Order: sequence, then C-alpha cells, then structure tokens
Amino acid sequence: MSEAGMRVLFLYGSDEFAISRRLSKLRAAVDKDGMNTSRLEARLVSENDLNTAVNAAPFLAERRLVILSNPSARYTTPSARKKFIRFLENTPPTTMLVMHETLDDKKAARHWLVKWAQKAGKEISAERFMMPRVWKTTEWIKWIQKETKEQGGEMEPRAAARLAEMVGENTRQAAQEITKLLTYVNYERPVTLGDVEQVSVATAQGDIFALVDALGDGKGRDAQAMLHRLLDEQDPFSIFGMVVRQFRLLLLAREVMDAGGGVRDVQSALQVHEFVAKKVAAQARRFSLDALEAIYRRLLKIDEAAKTSRVALDLSLDMLVMELAGKP
Repeated sequence: MSEAGMRVLFLYGSDEFAISRRLSKLRAAVDKDGMNTSRLEARLVSENDLNTAVNAAPFLAERRLVILSNPSARYTTPSARKKFIRFLENTPPTTMLVMHETLDDKKAARHWLVKWAQKAGKEISAERFMMPRVWKTTEWIKWIQKETKEQGGEMEPRAAARLAEMVGENTRQAAQEITKLLTYVNYERPVTLGDVEQVSVATAQGDIFALVDALGDGKGRDAQAMLHRLLDEQDPFSIFGMVVRQFRLLLLAREVMDAGGGVRDVQSALQVHEFVAKKVAAQARRFSLDALEAIYRRLLKIDEAAKTSRVALDLSLDMLVMELAGKP
C-alpha cells in the first residue's frame, strides 16, 4: 500500500541502516519540509504528549508524520499493549504514525505489534528489515553486491569480500563506502579488490568505544580529539548513528544490570557478541540510568535539529562531548 493511505506502519528488524533509510523516504513522501513531523521516544514521552502529536491537525498540509521509537520499551504488560493498540487503531487519517524498533529474527517472529499489524486493516502494516548474517560470508557479500547494484554500479566478489571484512556488521558504513568506491571508479567499471584496499577504511566502531570510554572517565580533551579525528575521516551522520547506537546499547545494558543481570544477560538482551557485551557492560557501569536516559533525550534533540538544519550536526556533537566530559 502507498504511503498516501497508510495510517500506522511498524518498521522492525536488526538492520538499523535499512530502517533509517526507510524513515528518510517516508519523511520525503509525507512531510518533506519537516513542518509536520514529530519524533518521539516511547520510553520517555508522556501519554498526553503522544496523544497530542498523533491527533493534532496538520499545518498547511494534508498529513502529519509521527515517528515513535522503541514502543516495546514502554508497553510491557498485556493490558498496556491492549490499550496502546486501541489508541493505534484510532489514528486519524490525517496522521501517519510510524513506529520502529530493533529486533532480531527470534523476537520479531513473535512480536506483539508484528502479529497485530498482520491481522489489522489495510491502512495498518509492518515491514521487516533484517541484517545479513555476517558470520555467513556469502550472505554478507551478496548484500554488498546488491547494494552496489542498487546504487548503479558493480563490484567484484573479491572486492565485496574485502569490504565486508573492513566494515564488519555496519550496513550504514558499507553503503557509504560503496558510494565512495563507485565515485572513485566513476561508475564506469566494476569495483576491484585494489580499489577497496586503496580507497576504503576500516570500521570506526572501535573508535566510538574509545570515545565513550574517554567520556566515562571525564577525559574531555581526549574525547574531543577522537571525535574530531572521526569527523575528519567520515560523514557526521555516520558518526552520529554509531554514537546513538552505542548509547542505546548502554541504556539497555544499564537496565539489565540494574535488574540484577550480568554480562551474559546483557549479551542475550542486546544480541551482540560476547566481547561487545563485556565492553558495553563495563561502559554502562560508568553512567547511571538517569544519566543515560538524559543523554538519549539529548541525542534525539540533536537529530531533530540536524534534520531541520537548525544546528550543524558536527557542532552539536562537539558541544555534547564537551558537556558530557565535564572536565579536561
């Protein structure tokens, strides 16, 4: 069904980049100038504010767009979910309510919103976006070659395999590296292994871990130096996406740990490698739950300001790092 007739849409899966790209297309289709878009985090927004955002009349336009992140974090009991679904079913035709959430295959198969959307009316739908399984090399290489073709170019299998090694499980960075490589060959020939080794860079996710370590230790100058180096090497939106992901992991890990869970529980909840779970758990111990929730709210505001061109994203990131570090 086209966006024009959709009232409620649930985007879910493990591929955050694909979900983000779908959200960008929806914003362009429903509310290109951003005047009628509200971005809300389910765990933080009040019931009254959500109701106001969904039921407000659009301003000088046919429709409003409301984007609600992580509904499962808010609606955790059968009664709360039932009430929320009734609310969703009463979304006015002048609003398109888009929810999105990161889910693995196992959780997605039995998710309450997925099941509801599959049985609901034609104006309600769910869309699935799953990461290629990086431990299955052929699947990950096929994803890279498919993305290359969608961007209007070609890539040799050996080149795709090398790029897969470089970017790990980061589909967003993979897509950006593909764009860079296709520009390098001017879209005139397939990308080769030599092109990848000459043009592409290793993933910056390790530097994001180091940046958060510095913030947790209050090392402002170190954190700023790391941020500036990252911004010199990559697009600010790519860096911002990794920062948001990292603090979301820390927030979820802190919740697990505050409930008495250990590293294995963190690994299970976050669906990450054991090494990543240990690192995230160690970092989460340096922040309180309240502090992480406040940081996440701030990141949402930074995202909105960047997308409406009110404040440059690199400047907002620099200010955030200075504030969080608190001292040199």
